[in-house]
Amino acid sequence: MTRRRFLGLIAAVGCTFAQPFTAEGSEDLENTLYLDLAAGRVVIRLRPDLAPNHVARIKELARQGFYDGIVFHRVIAGFMAQSGDPTGTGRGGSGKKIKAEFSKQPFVRGTVGMARAQDPDSGDSQFFIMFADGSFLNGQYTVWGEVTEGMEHVDGIAKGEPPAKPDKIVKMQVAADAQ
Repeated sequence: MTRRRFLGLIAAVGCTFAQPFTAEGSEDLENTLYLDLAAGRVVIRLRPDLAPNHVARIKELARQGFYDGIVFHRVIAGFMAQSGDPTGTGRGGSGKKIKAEFSKQPFVRGTVGMARAQDPDSGDSQFFIMFADGSFLNGQYTVWGEVTEGMEHVDGIAKGEPPAKPDKIVKMQVAADAQ
């Protein structure tokens, strides 16, 4: 039985898979993030093919529990939701800068990118998730992931700069480590 036929049969009986699959048909838990919000889980496919150093750093921070409890401090309707600053002000980070890894990957709805200051090599721990296409960011910011499930939860994040009652990351973990 082919993979396509197997997946078709599974879909026909109403089953879904909890994990995304790689092109080869096997789960890639090491390159999948679970971003848990109060509203539900957001699944992010990591893109080490585009930004290996950013992906490695995000996984390292997630494994340290760095992101757990951090708020979305900047959320602009029709644009993006930003988090990753432990101070909640937009001025903080983990203290370790990452050299930019720009690619031709476009910023479209669901893209996860690294926030930065004026210096292209100033990315740290802050990231953003796109609500809509943002071609003006193409080639200017590092793409390190894409939402594959749960975008409706991202859409529901409280808006504002900062939001009056900001949503927070309940837990962020590498899927391979999830229990």
